[in-house]
Amino acid sequence: MPFQTPETVGGLPQTPRGGLDMVSDRACVRQALLLLLLTRPGERVMRPTYGCELYKLIFWPNDDTTAGLAIHYVRQAIARWEPRVDQVRVDAVRNPDNPGRLDITLEYRVRSTGSEDRLSVPLALEGASA
Repeated sequence: MPFQTPETVGGLPQTPRGGLDMVSDRACVRQALLLLLLTRPGERVMRPTYGCELYKLIFWPNDDTTAGLAIHYVRQAIARWEPRVDQVRVDAVRNPDNPGRLDITLEYRVRSTGSEDRLSVPLALEGASA
């Protein structure tokens, strides 16, 4: 068994009272957004429509149409499933170093705190000959 400090349990951070330390506020919203964008609808048993349809673009060419659809899918998923944020900006651009990758960037504001953050998600495309 690997060495564990009193502050960790199974590699997870522990609170001073012995419970698992949970992320809060900004980090919680960031994790929720990442989970939403990387989940395919149908993966969650009790919420079959939860997720984002970015996976549909995997075999599309890396062009402006694909980027536009990626932006649409991200906006649609966040509007439906993440009421804690206001979308400030969503963008999708071809990666200059990797023609098979579409870089999706989301800039958002957490409603409860007013803090702004940025999240980037790379999407590997198989049909990337644009």
